[in-house]
Amino acid sequence: MAFSMRQPFRLTSALTGASKTAFRSPAIRSFHSKPATNFFTSRTTTPINALAKARNAFRQSRNYQQPAAAAPSGGNLVQKLVVGGALFGGTLVAINLVFNRETREDGGMPPYERAYLNDTFMHTGLGIGIIGLSARTMFQSGFMYRMMATNPWVVMIGGLGLSIGTMMATRATSPDNYVQKYAFWGAFNATQGALLAPLLFMAPPALIARAGLYTLAMMGSISFVGATAKQEKYLYLGGPLLAGVALVAVSGFAPLVLPATAVRTLAVTENIWLWGGLAVFGGFTLYDVQKVLMHARLAERGIIQKDAVNESISLELDFLNIFIRMVQILMMQQGRRK
Repeated sequence: MAFSMRQPFRLTSALTGASKTAFRSPAIRSFHSKPATNFFTSRTTTPINALAKARNAFRQSRNYQQPAAAAPSGGNLVQKLVVGGALFGGTLVAINLVFNRETREDGGMPPYERAYLNDTFMHTGLGIGIIGLSARTMFQSGFMYRMMATNPWVVMIGGLGLSIGTMMATRATSPDNYVQKYAFWGAFNATQGALLAPLLFMAPPALIARAGLYTLAMMGSISFVGATAKQEKYLYLGGPLLAGVALVAVSGFAPLVLPATAVRTLAVTENIWLWGGLAVFGGFTLYDVQKVLMHARLAERGIIQKDAVNESISLELDFLNIFIRMVQILMMQQGRRK
C-alpha cells in the first residue's frame, strides 16, 4: 500500500483553507457608473477620460494572468545560470561522495539496464508533461475554479479516489494490452493534474517554474547516485521509508484534528510534513531508481515482464511530492521577504 500513501495529503487541507477565501469570496465587479445629474448634456462635455478609464478597468478585470515581469538583463541572467549550474554540479558531487562511495563492481551499467532505465525516465518525463498540460488547461479554462468554488472537499476526496483507482488499474493491466494500459496511465496523469491545478491559483508562474527546476535538480542528482551505486545498495530503505511516509501522512492530517490554539504542535507537524517529506521522497527516488535496475535484471532473466509504465508511476509520485514541498518552501521565503 505504499503507492496509495505517497500522495500530496497536505495539499487537501491547504486548498480547503484557501478556498474559503479565494474561491467563495470572489471580487465583486461593478460595471455601472453613477447616474448623471443632467439628462441632456452636450458632446463636448462628455467625460472622455472617465470613459477611457472605465474601459481600461474592464479590460484589466478580464485579464486573469499575472503582469509580465521586466526582462532581466543579460549579465544578471548569465550570472544566475552560472551560479545555478555551479550549485547543481556541487550538489551532485557532494551527494555522490557521501552516498556513492561504493561503486558498481560489474564494470558499469549493462546495456539492458541502461535501456530499461532510459525507457522509464522517458515515460516519467511524458507523464510529468501530461500532468503539467492538464493542470494548466484546467486552470486557464476556469474548470477547477468552478469546481473548487462549489465544494472543495468533494473535489479533493474525489480526485484522490480517482487517482488511486486509475493508478491501481494501470498497475494491474498487462503491458501487452498497451491500449488499455496507456489509457489508464493517461487518466492517472490527468487526475494528478486536476489535483495540482488549484496550486496555480496560489503561486505565481515564476515561482512554479523555480520549484520545477529545483525538483528536477534534486531528483536528477539523486537518480544519478542510485544509477551508479552498487547493486541493491539502497533497496533496504523500503521499510524505513514506508514508516517515514506514514509519519509524514499523519503530520499532514494534524491541522484537521488539532485545535488552532496548539500553535507549537502545529508548527512541529508542519516542519515534519515539509522537511521530513522532502527527505522521505528524496529517499524514495533513490530507492525507486535502484528498484528499476533490479527489475531490469529480473526481466533480462525472464522472471518478470518489462513494464516501464509501472516503474514511471513511482517516480512521478516522487516528483509531485517533492515539487509541492518546493513550492511551499519558496512561498514561505517570499512571504518572509515581504
